[in-house]
Amino acid sequence: MKLKRIILIFSVTILVAYLLWPLGSDTFSIHFDEAKIKKKNAWLNGFIDPNKKDSLPNILCIVVDDLGMADLSLYGLGDIQTPNIDKIGKEGITFTNAFTTSPVCSPARAALLTGRYPQRFGFQFQMHDRYLKNRLEYLGFKYFIDSEPWEPKWMDEVPEKNDIERQGIPPSEILLPEILKTSGYQTGLIGKWHLGSSETQIPCKLGFDYQYGFYASHSLYIEENSKGYVGQKIEEDFTDQYIWSGQRNGPHAIYRNCEMVEEKSYLTDAFTREALHFIENRKDNPFFLLLSYNAPHTPLQAPEEYVDQFSHIKDPIKRVYYAMIKNLDDNIGKVMEYLSESGLDENTVIFFISDNGGAEYTLTTENGPYKGGKITDFEGGIRIPFAMRWNGHFPDEQIFEDQVSIMDIFHTSVALAKGKLPADIKFDGVNLMKFIDGPNDTPHQNLIWQRGASKAIRTEKWKLLWNEEKRDTLLFDLVSSEFENENVLIENPGIALELIDRHKAISSGFSKPIWPSMIYYKFPFEGKEVYFDQ
Repeated sequence: MKLKRIILIFSVTILVAYLLWPLGSDTFSIHFDEAKIKKKNAWLNGFIDPNKKDSLPNILCIVVDDLGMADLSLYGLGDIQTPNIDKIGKEGITFTNAFTTSPVCSPARAALLTGRYPQRFGFQFQMHDRYLKNRLEYLGFKYFIDSEPWEPKWMDEVPEKNDIERQGIPPSEILLPEILKTSGYQTGLIGKWHLGSSETQIPCKLGFDYQYGFYASHSLYIEENSKGYVGQKIEEDFTDQYIWSGQRNGPHAIYRNCEMVEEKSYLTDAFTREALHFIENRKDNPFFLLLSYNAPHTPLQAPEEYVDQFSHIKDPIKRVYYAMIKNLDDNIGKVMEYLSESGLDENTVIFFISDNGGAEYTLTTENGPYKGGKITDFEGGIRIPFAMRWNGHFPDEQIFEDQVSIMDIFHTSVALAKGKLPADIKFDGVNLMKFIDGPNDTPHQNLIWQRGASKAIRTEKWKLLWNEEKRDTLLFDLVSSEFENENVLIENPGIALELIDRHKAISSGFSKPIWPSMIYYKFPFEGKEVYFDQ
């Protein structure tokens, strides 16, 4: 009897130790490659040509956050009218098959600024500022927290605190503003960064002459309970509590030139104010402005005057969401009006793009006919609104139907700036001007996605999604089923194998992830759940 008690106590002790043992590990230790950084800086310094700037156009890249195809009226989907955003496409080019490189914010932004699949430098997953501390936390999360449609992953190791703080874009990567500066451009970032907040990863150290905004994935638009503003929390969304908890602290705070400042205005309005100030002070030189609005990403906050415009919408979540988009559209209109009034219109190229599709799990949007939404590799997650305008250079209402990528903004901008790229780096985007100006091959025969076990590839006709852990495999014929309604894998196993081989060929140079995935997102399809790494 005594022996049994000893064995029981020993077993319980071992179990408790196993469950409470810290998971932090140096497996995910992040060290920046100083040799590559020196090589990059030497290359950039070797191509500075201040005399080039006189004949170059300004470049304004407007990036919005989680805006799906049905969240604006440019594509004839949804109920929200966005005349100012629509104007960019109607007075220029509307891309109907534009894609992000990741259905989640930060890897997509890394692709935008590098012209490369972010997986090439290990940026496969969204950055996380919190991991499970031990296995007991995992069990509590899995069995006692209603986190649907999210499911925690069993993990034996997680990054240490210091390595979490270094997550973001490696400073050895060459970013678009760094290249444009070699052509004499003044460069600015206003709004969301979400590519790292360590000392060497902040925008002031990566090519931006001026910065205003926040570093993290989100921030409060206005202080909670501010008079004249409506805040709407989403009880059904597991992520919303985390979103509100960030407030304006740490990387969620507002920074000007990478020094923390106080901002009293509604953020979307404040970012427009800063954008106009930036342009006004640099209109005599070519400028590159990345105007990175965080709208309509949660938290849901909007001015009352805009919420009242949607009083006919019964759902309070959608009412505030629509108000945020309407306010965003009005602010973009102010920027375009200023360009016109100041005589900069014909010498300013405008890109408008969203980083990924609408976030259906927030109950704000349904992405129209497109399936899945943010986090998934279905069309609703990766197909994005994209328009380009250069007044006097493009015919009005031009429609471009071939596949294009968020990475192409990098290469098109470099070409417009008459910049150069190093020959020993693999780039994945293309200069769209070559395809806009005349008949050519399609810009991208294949586009691929990869987040851990979650992989996808898309051609003009076929789309394959698969998860190597869960063995989910879906094949769609996009010609006959544009909205991914019918899985035709059984009828076309050879096509699936060919697409997997193509994916392997493109991804063969990818680096291993710098940090791990920590959660699955589940989406129902054909009576089962399809898993996506996050």
